[in-house]
Amino acid sequence: MTLNTSSWAIRNPIPVVLLFVLLTSLGLMSFREMVIQDLPDVDIPRVVVSASLPGAAPALMENEVARKIENAIATVDGVKHITTTLTDGHAEIGTEFRLEKPVQEAVDDVRDAVSRIRSELPAELRDPVIRKRGFSEDPLLLYTVASSHLDEEALSWFVDDRIARAVLAVPGVDSIRRIGGVDREVLVALHPNRLQALNTTALDISRQLRQAQREAPGGRANVGGAEQVVRILANTGSAAELAAMELALSDGRRIRLGQVASVTDTVAERRSAAFLDGVPVVGFEMTRARGYGEVDVAEGVKSALAALQAQHPHVEIQQAFDFVEPVRENYRGSMRILYEGMLLAVLVVFFFLRDWRATLIAAVTLPLSIIPTFGLMHLMGFSLNIVTLLAISLVIGVLVDDAIVEIENIERHLLMGKPPRRAAMDAAAEIGLAVVATTFTLIAVFLPTAFMSGTVGRFFFQFGWTASVAVLFSLVVARLLTPTMAAYLLRKPGQGHREPKWIAYYLAGASWCLRQRKTTLVAAAACFAGGLWLATTLPGAFLPPRGQFPDASDADFAAREHLVGSDKACRAGTRKVGGA
Repeated sequence: MTLNTSSWAIRNPIPVVLLFVLLTSLGLMSFREMVIQDLPDVDIPRVVVSASLPGAAPALMENEVARKIENAIATVDGVKHITTTLTDGHAEIGTEFRLEKPVQEAVDDVRDAVSRIRSELPAELRDPVIRKRGFSEDPLLLYTVASSHLDEEALSWFVDDRIARAVLAVPGVDSIRRIGGVDREVLVALHPNRLQALNTTALDISRQLRQAQREAPGGRANVGGAEQVVRILANTGSAAELAAMELALSDGRRIRLGQVASVTDTVAERRSAAFLDGVPVVGFEMTRARGYGEVDVAEGVKSALAALQAQHPHVEIQQAFDFVEPVRENYRGSMRILYEGMLLAVLVVFFFLRDWRATLIAAVTLPLSIIPTFGLMHLMGFSLNIVTLLAISLVIGVLVDDAIVEIENIERHLLMGKPPRRAAMDAAAEIGLAVVATTFTLIAVFLPTAFMSGTVGRFFFQFGWTASVAVLFSLVVARLLTPTMAAYLLRKPGQGHREPKWIAYYLAGASWCLRQRKTTLVAAAACFAGGLWLATTLPGAFLPPRGQFPDASDADFAAREHLVGSDKACRAGTRKVGGA
């Protein structure tokens, strides 16, 4: 490859051109298929266990639930940190594992650990929910819903039913969560005096209500010569039916629920609230699934909500905040920097080579090195994000180095009087080994970043491979296409060819450095030491993922605070014994 490849390419230009047409087409198609993300999807082994026991105090959740689950998870191999958050009736245990542990293995180990101690947990505890937690769980869009025909309860159900089904049908949406609003509840307010007069307790009433409000299978029966499935239906459809329900007392008497309690169809105790510009609203937010881009998911959600809005004109769906817009701005800014970098690189090449033919050859190497890189990125499952676009932007100046070296050496052979074809062959063979060594030196610098340890290494995996692949494609261009184009495009310089004036100043400076070797070495050593000292003064920090909204301005954060959920409970004086 170092000596014979360029000569073969010059003698056979058609296969070389077809090769790069194929690579360019593959890169362009891959670029269109790649998703746009803020940060790459990173597998961090973090598992969250959510356990709910309605009505339990945080102290009870800690002693009877959280502590037992923590002790069980602590025995799992690879656990790094365990963090628990306790609220009324809810415990959330977050487990962080060492990075070398596979995510699915961590989830399975935690699930097995919780299953082993499930019998030791309270019987009334709902089955714990175990899920992995990633960086893609941050909300994409925030909407508010208003209607002049629906009250708050009906509007909340509209969000939970119609909007949830429409949004979850969009490819890439992982979950949707309602913010604020209320839930329907049938409130049973017992009268203590009547209970005492009938010699019964609230516990007896509550137990019978719990048994009555259920639906269970009842086996099979032969009806009309055919086998039918039998179900036991023991639930009520309204508060009036519930109030008319008969209850058995301990002494054998039977009463109706309405005789000892007031049954009202109302809403559940408000545990959260959402406000937009100080006005109470019902809102919802959604998250994206792994492997999808924020921009594509957001466009799909907006289209689905627009269609739903057309079907229900009395409901007004208004976007409150767009977390995807910073992603779009980052993408546009990165692409703009990429185009500007390519243009500046071409102008610098023209400034130094002062030949439009040579500049054209160097300019062609840039897109032919970058575009095929997208093809390999797509095959490796990469996306267009800050990390990969940063890698391409950084190596723009490096991609033309090999081409400039090739062109400059070909120019030197042309000045010797050789024809362009012979000059291209001799020049490419002369510096082939140096070009290959230079390229692989750059790869040796960029590629190790893909194997860094820690959380930062997970983010820079795509950076290292993207930069290395782009540099490798620049070598292929420099050894195949650049000599071929030079052999057919370059011309022998005229008699009036002169070196620019700044070359004389450069040669004078170089001559002084060669004469004053000790001074030059001391100055270089001082600059090296000064650079090391300045490096120690730099602050060390890593930019957090989009979950912390690093791209959002202060105004964005202020707008986000307009729509928040509050966990403040509004305590009611009526005791809830049962409900449907």
